[in-house]
Amino acid sequence: MQLNALRYFAMVAATGSFIATARHFRVPASSVSRQIAALEREVGQQLLYRHTRAVRLTDAGERYYLTVREALDLLDMAAEQAADKDTQPRGLIRVNAPVALGRLHIAPLLNDLQKDYPDLSVQLTLTDAFIDPVQEGADITLRVGRLEDSGLVARLVAPQRYILCASRGYLDTHGVPDTPEQLVAHNCLVYRGQWGAQRWYFRQPGAPHYDAYDVTGRFQSNNAETLVSAAEASLGLVLFPTWLFQAGSFRKGRLVKLLTGWEASVEAEPPGIHLVSPENRSRSRKVRVVTDFLLERIGAPPYWDRV
Repeated sequence: MQLNALRYFAMVAATGSFIATARHFRVPASSVSRQIAALEREVGQQLLYRHTRAVRLTDAGERYYLTVREALDLLDMAAEQAADKDTQPRGLIRVNAPVALGRLHIAPLLNDLQKDYPDLSVQLTLTDAFIDPVQEGADITLRVGRLEDSGLVARLVAPQRYILCASRGYLDTHGVPDTPEQLVAHNCLVYRGQWGAQRWYFRQPGAPHYDAYDVTGRFQSNNAETLVSAAEASLGLVLFPTWLFQAGSFRKGRLVKLLTGWEASVEAEPPGIHLVSPENRSRSRKVRVVTDFLLERIGAPPYWDRV
């Protein structure tokens, strides 16, 4: 069994593409296909379903991939430890992030990362689903919200600061709320994720606890950017963390901040943003390099709060 065949198989499983795998390893696609076919014969199982437009794992391939991925991670880590400490990190890094945070912030930062570290290949997966990094094979996961005691290694990226806002057109028609109690008279554009509709929480600065306020509106979505666009179109009020808004939305007057004398949240304890990694992967040099790069570029306080 050739190590290259295992690496080709793992990359095809991750990308769903023989062509992308061949491009990554700089070999002909026919070589990738031939070595994986030989691997299937040696294993005695079909590992991949091959279709015209996509490639996916068989049930046997899924089980085999989990084991192969762990073995390759261990081999790569051993090679890193044996290499000169000044050697540039290389290989595949798998990053998972929520859709909006990933699109607005993480993807541009990873573009910069690859300019600084050209030997790194990045696989970025964007999903709002709550994934298990171990099962999904993610080296680094951006997690928004409270962290459970999961055994994952976590580093705080930033706390989240929330803004309640609406367009000037909406406020001219419906009035400006002075207190959270007055939100019941407004059309609140509420995010609805896998745990249901979010509640909105407010407190006076210095108060020990947030109070929950049940808000309603005629439009809900599981996509935050859609709701921000609806607010800019004068459909109602939104409450989201600062990283979700473009600075120009406020500078150009598309949105107006509301209840600025209050602190807001969507949970009783304001959630933060963390980078989490499985314990075994957190020891990898390439994972440490990417983690440090993201933390440095985001900064403290995060750059989106300094705009």
